Amino acid sequence: MIVKRIPVGIYAANCYILIDDITNECAIIDPGENGDELVEYIKSLNVLVKFILLTHGHIDHIGAVGQLKEAFGVKAYINKNDGELIQNGEFMFGPLKFKGKDVTFNMDVEDGKVFNLGNLSIECIETPGHSPGGVCYKVDDKLFTGDTLFLRSIGRTDLSGGNFDVLIKSIKNKLFTLNDNFIVFPGHGAQTNIKYEKENNPFI
Repeated sequence: MIVKRIPVGIYAANCYILIDDITNECAIIDPGENGDELVEYIKSLNVLVKFILLTHGHIDHIGAVGQLKEAFGVKAYINKNDGELIQNGEFMFGPLKFKGKDVTFNMDVEDGKVFNLGNLSIECIETPGHSPGGVCYKVDDKLFTGDTLFLRSIGRTDLSGGNFDVLIKSIKNKLFTLNDNFIVFPGHGAQTNIKYEKENNPFI
């Protein structure tokens, strides 16, 4: 398994390229901005893009979805609790806007849902709190947490649909029950691991 991290846009949101190094198939996680650059970079990797996975519906994590869908002819998956809010015009905070024509989403993302990527199995974990439809994606010993959990921090809950108590419950009951050695790939900033966050995160 290969993981590429590309910080994108004015909020430096992490877009991840997850590659099965046996089949060369890849998934794109949270393409927030810089769609043209992402398309060019992904094409340079000579991989087969299978789908786009979204951890939540905030525009800094999904703004380039349309461009990538058009470039690679794949579907983008999001939890329905955020997908429906996007359709109603919410989560458009700040100066960011969608780019590309096809900004439709598949909302078949729920707890326990598994996406197969070559020899890899990517499992969805629902972790609401930062947003109503926030999810994490677990594959082997790696955890892509979006804006649920960061290095020594957590996602903000003062945006539309945020709930601090729900977020803390999600982290404690869904993430901190995982093995300590899980590597956390957050939506912003550097990676961490479950053990370190249990011992050092001041918000939990």
